[in-house]
Amino acid sequence: MIDFTKTIDIPLSILKYIEVLYGKEFLEDNVSEKISYADLLAIITHGLQNKKHNRRQYSCAENKEAIGFVATAMEKMRPNGEYYEFKACEDSEYMFSDFFKVPFPPPENPKFTFIDLFAGMGGFRLGMQAQGGKCVFSSEWNKFAQKTYFANYGEMPFGDITKESTKAFIPNKFDVLCAGFPCQPFSIAGVSKKRSLGRETGFKDKTQGTLFFEVADIINRHRPKAFYLENVKNLTSHDKGRTFKVITETLEELNYSIHYKVIDGKHFVPQHRERIMIVGFDKNLYHGEENFEFPEDGEPINAIKDILLPNPDPKYTLTDKLWDYLQNYAVKQKAKGNGFGYGLVDMNGITRTLSARYYKDGSEILIPQNKKNPRRLTPRECARLMGYPDSYILDAVSDVQGYRQCGNSVVVPLITAVSEQLVKAMIK
Repeated sequence: MIDFTKTIDIPLSILKYIEVLYGKEFLEDNVSEKISYADLLAIITHGLQNKKHNRRQYSCAENKEAIGFVATAMEKMRPNGEYYEFKACEDSEYMFSDFFKVPFPPPENPKFTFIDLFAGMGGFRLGMQAQGGKCVFSSEWNKFAQKTYFANYGEMPFGDITKESTKAFIPNKFDVLCAGFPCQPFSIAGVSKKRSLGRETGFKDKTQGTLFFEVADIINRHRPKAFYLENVKNLTSHDKGRTFKVITETLEELNYSIHYKVIDGKHFVPQHRERIMIVGFDKNLYHGEENFEFPEDGEPINAIKDILLPNPDPKYTLTDKLWDYLQNYAVKQKAKGNGFGYGLVDMNGITRTLSARYYKDGSEILIPQNKKNPRRLTPRECARLMGYPDSYILDAVSDVQGYRQCGNSVVVPLITAVSEQLVKAMIK
């Protein structure tokens, strides 16, 4: 498997490609000659996928060098994958999908553009692409999630979004900002008097040092028409509600209207998973009069039995030792008056919330089996539980990383439903 964290020298042919694509001055300011494999792939794949959005033109020879570099990375990562089909470069106006056979290529005729921050597995990207949106920038710091994203979209996300060298690659203009940002505590014991972004008590003073600040900073710099943020339900009550108050006040201070709602994923997949959806529109464009509504809740449309594989590998069945431990642990917790223990699911019902720690023992979601110990979900079943189609590639990483990524993911059908409402309001 390829080591994306390895630092390499940029080949001269690729250096020329980047220079033509981004400009010599930009290259000198933001790209060092020593660069990680992942960062170089991010620069190249973003360039290839967004060629029609770039002002500069480059030759067929330079195209071939860049395409070949990406194809080599794909082949090393997944030797059996049918990713790459070389075609003669007779015309500089080609589509990304003309060369790379990835499961989810960008749309040929996009209706709008968006960026994907804290991208994870790319659940936001699936939802936005379903509405005809084109992703023009993605960012994800986890190296394993980067691999999964690259395998499915043919684009390596940029890394640490807190770095200016990463933000420099965000296009000046895009329509929607998407982010499932991590929840962090804010320090709001007083507001600094120093000027921040031209405001006496600017948002930077209140949110400095948090990842939400990075989101707010990008919104402030680029002024997208709309944004779509997702987080855990407890964001509304975190720190006695002060955290959420800072978030909403910050976004309103940037002159965006705010819509938010806690929605349970059970209305879209057979899983109890409550998350807060936050959608906003630029008041400079919409004047707070956008016609946006969240999708209506409905009854669960699936049972857990509907997403299970018919013949899962026996390795997912719990060992006698682990099953005994979980049962004994549950008895001890019950005696203490706690409700902690394993979760043996009702096959006609829905599951508990899938967590990023599911890989440890699978205790929160166990599937009963006749005359055998229960089993944990397979990574594919976890992806189904989050609403990912079976064409989504999971084997670019280990089972452990697949479980972690699914547990940290968004519910794709829910994101898609909200995205549909957002795009309708934005276009109107």
